[in-house]
Amino acid sequence: MQYIGYGSLKERAAAEIRSAIVRGDLEPGAPIKDIELAERLGLSRTPVREALATLTDEGLVETKPHAYTRVTALEAEPVRDALVVVQSMHSLAIGLAVPKMTAEDIAAMRAANKAFKKALDADDAAAALAADDEFHAVAVRCCDNFAIAATIDRFTPLVRRIEHSRFSSPNARHSVTQHQEIIEACEQRDELLATTLVDQNWSTLKEEL
Repeated sequence: MQYIGYGSLKERAAAEIRSAIVRGDLEPGAPIKDIELAERLGLSRTPVREALATLTDEGLVETKPHAYTRVTALEAEPVRDALVVVQSMHSLAIGLAVPKMTAEDIAAMRAANKAFKKALDADDAAAALAADDEFHAVAVRCCDNFAIAATIDRFTPLVRRIEHSRFSSPNARHSVTQHQEIIEACEQRDELLATTLVDQNWSTLKEEL
């Protein structure tokens, strides 16, 4: 039997709770009880409590000792602040990545965009979100800048719910074309154009606010 470490249990709990919040299964303001979540996930309370601490750091959960633990309200101002940072980091990443990109990297972006379109056509917002992540992750990996990657990881959770909302809408289909234009700019080694296009792609999320 494969051993599953404590850290893995905490990460699994965090991933499942995070997904439930992003999908709206756990609605903004909904109370959270660790014992109920532990039973639902088939885990002990310890990794669930640690997972909730992680999600509190991410801004998806808020806690007041001896009073409540609940899903953070979806407020425009903190989400907008986080989006500005995430958008800027992805724009910076693509500009640094373009000179380093290989044919394999371009192929990975094409494959991710194909999966993105397929998910949108199937009205599968969760799969679309995963494919969009993979598309943008190519540039983040290629730029090879730990500070950019860490900043994106830190603030992306706050914009997840509006991303999911976006990819649940017919308006998201335009992103497929935007992604294709980004790929073409990368192929042409046009760093400035790629940066502009990525910035425009992320700016569409502002409509959800």
